[in-house]
Amino acid sequence: MERRKASDFPPEVLKLFDGYVHGWLSRRDFLDKAGKYAVGGFSAAAMLESLRPNYAFAQQVAKTDARIKTEYLTYPSPQGSGTMRCYFAQPAGSGKWPGVVVIHENRGLNPYIEDVARRLAVDGFVAFAPDALTPLGGYPNDEEKAAQLFGQLDAKKREEDLIAAAGFLKSRPECTGKIGAVGFCFGGTIVNIMAVRIPISAPRCPSTAGSPARRMRPRSRRRSCSTTRASTSASTPAGRPTRPRSRRTTSSIRRSRTQARTTAFTTTRHRATTRPPPSWRGPAPSRSSRKT
Repeated sequence: MERRKASDFPPEVLKLFDGYVHGWLSRRDFLDKAGKYAVGGFSAAAMLESLRPNYAFAQQVAKTDARIKTEYLTYPSPQGSGTMRCYFAQPAGSGKWPGVVVIHENRGLNPYIEDVARRLAVDGFVAFAPDALTPLGGYPNDEEKAAQLFGQLDAKKREEDLIAAAGFLKSRPECTGKIGAVGFCFGGTIVNIMAVRIPISAPRCPSTAGSPARRMRPRSRRRSCSTTRASTSASTPAGRPTRPRSRRTTSSIRRSRTQARTTAFTTTRHRATTRPPPSWRGPAPSRSSRKT
């Protein structure tokens, strides 16, 4: 059977599948919502089956390829889950090569990620692909179960487990000490965190990633200013009262600004079209100073 392309599906179904992949929709929710786009014998269940990844079609380098050597290794993660499992691929022969950490999406170390590691080995890199699902038994060879298990992991330990992979790869005798990282979806966020926390000597390549910098800076300038005022209020000189920051809604702020502009415009017109009051003219000249 010929595999369908993304263009064969309604855009709404692709959006629903994206929510299903990221865990925002359950399988039942996807089938219920996608059912109204079913046409003929192409049911919602058939759509889901066609949209699921087929790793046999995606494979580019076989596990038995003579150009590379592959094996499963374990590495320590003292700040995380203790001991982690990974997929290791390197070019055939002896020598040293630059390394690349391959971080999977929110499904664990699936066959596609292993194939990416083998592709890198063919291109002359030492590839290291950790499995974040190791504490729960590893990738279960089922996408739905993998997504459920992934949600059960401790987020902090999971992050430490994947960060530890970079240091372990750098210390391997097959690696030159120069490492980079590539991540897919969730893995892209981990790659960005690596770029912040550890020195990466090669380019980072996140795919649809979140930025770790968001957790390291205030969300907005307004919030930053209010935080600074609160932290420096203790150093205000004695006798100088501090004005509390009022909490006004956006509509009230917009309304007050509009009123201020209207008042300024009216005042300007008044000053331009009317004679200033006597108090603005200065002192009146004395009789002696008048010319006769």
